[in-house]
Amino acid sequence: MEPILELKGITKSFPGVLANDHINLTLNQGEIHALLGENGAGKSTLMNVLYGLYAPDEGEIYVRGKKIAISSPRDAIAQGIGMVHQHFMLVPVFTVTENVMLGDETIRAGGFLDRKTPADRIREISHEFHLEVDPDSFIHDLPVGVQQRVEIIKLLYREADILILDEPTAVLTPQEVDELFTIMRSLVESGKSIIFITHKLREVLTFADRITVIRGGKVIGTTTPAEANQNQLAAMMVGRDVSLEVNKEPAQIKDIVLETEDLVVLDDLNNAAVKGVSFDVRGGEILGIAGVQGNGQTELVKAITGLSHPAAGKLRLLGHDITHASPRTITELGSAHIPEDRQHDGLVLTATIADNLVLNTYYRKPFAKYVVLQEDKVLENAEEIITNFDVRTPSPLIPAGSLSGGNQQKVIVGREFSRPIKFLVASQPTRGLDVGSIEYIHKRLLEKRGAGVAILLVSTELDEIMELSDRIAVMYNGQIIAIVEAEGATKEQIGLLMAGVTEA
Repeated sequence: MEPILELKGITKSFPGVLANDHINLTLNQGEIHALLGENGAGKSTLMNVLYGLYAPDEGEIYVRGKKIAISSPRDAIAQGIGMVHQHFMLVPVFTVTENVMLGDETIRAGGFLDRKTPADRIREISHEFHLEVDPDSFIHDLPVGVQQRVEIIKLLYREADILILDEPTAVLTPQEVDELFTIMRSLVESGKSIIFITHKLREVLTFADRITVIRGGKVIGTTTPAEANQNQLAAMMVGRDVSLEVNKEPAQIKDIVLETEDLVVLDDLNNAAVKGVSFDVRGGEILGIAGVQGNGQTELVKAITGLSHPAAGKLRLLGHDITHASPRTITELGSAHIPEDRQHDGLVLTATIADNLVLNTYYRKPFAKYVVLQEDKVLENAEEIITNFDVRTPSPLIPAGSLSGGNQQKVIVGREFSRPIKFLVASQPTRGLDVGSIEYIHKRLLEKRGAGVAILLVSTELDEIMELSDRIAVMYNGQIIAIVEAEGATKEQIGLLMAGVTEA
């Protein structure tokens, strides 16, 4: 059977980086083809070439056996190719219908915009592919998983047959991941074909029909779930054997570092997101906060790090009342923070890597002399952290936003870990990272635990919580409904607690 899509010898370079090196790839009709690789391996660049966002330096593209030229997304859409980007391209204040029809509007008699016809078509698509989206809903009111469905509907509305999904599960809960793959299977059963960009091994082994691994801009090999396992795929991605298991020494528990007492925190709409929460974290231990996203974890972390202030209750760090303290005060007490959203809260994307690495210390020696920034010291610091934390970059002077997600995370970890700390809040520390970066971050967290740092780990990845934590606190509906010892806890037990089911 002739492939519906062929990429032959695709090559794309940027200054100092060969992102795609003569890549060959085929996609069959009615198949989910997973494109697997580390962050920065060249997966997204390849798909951006296919979608017309980048022009290839070399290579050819064939659709349904015919050689085509794609110089813009409009050309790609005309060939039946659509792409859902990792960061959604939606207008939050528009409705679903307005987002879907944007750029493809029709005018009714009298000069009025036709919203009814697109809304009716969205309902048809939603029903046919089990997408369950209300055309009249506003985007800002929809959960992330439903926003992703809107992106898929945008492609189907334009009659795309080849769908590119770039890291589609990076921001989804486990339940939303299952729903997405049900939708994907429905799409391929109807004759659509999907390229699924990811770095998550379990997902490709469970849901893909074929798997192509890219490393360093080259195709390392193509296989199937029946012929591969996690260890083999991880070694193909990274180029070495990767430990997929966390080896954790027994905890050496010390004194209480953080105390929360009857904490109440409001969300942006002034509703109680955290409702009377009390717990403590001790030196030398990792307390994991488990729960489905949206149960108050984000607001809890903001209060603990000084990004917001509680409506009631108390916070104490090393005996100091930090209930209404500023982020700088909390930082100077020896606190560090790996934020949930690295691009929004962790980095200044337009600033250099070197400047990002001193965001919380630029005003102190050796980086400041009176009011003058010592740029030579800033650069020395950056070079040392880049080496120690294996940040892959051609220079410390390029913008942080030009790095891959995994390297952006390493910049944040390097910054937070390269000063004396006694308390660490790690919120979704491996979200969107590849297997090699996850292994690296886990090792660094356990090093800090071994050095006596108290760690609050917040993650929606249940495996991560259970592997790293010494104790697990489960949040549901803004409350901690149980705190259990990690040793002896089961996924079934924690999963039920995450759904609000207690033994009582």
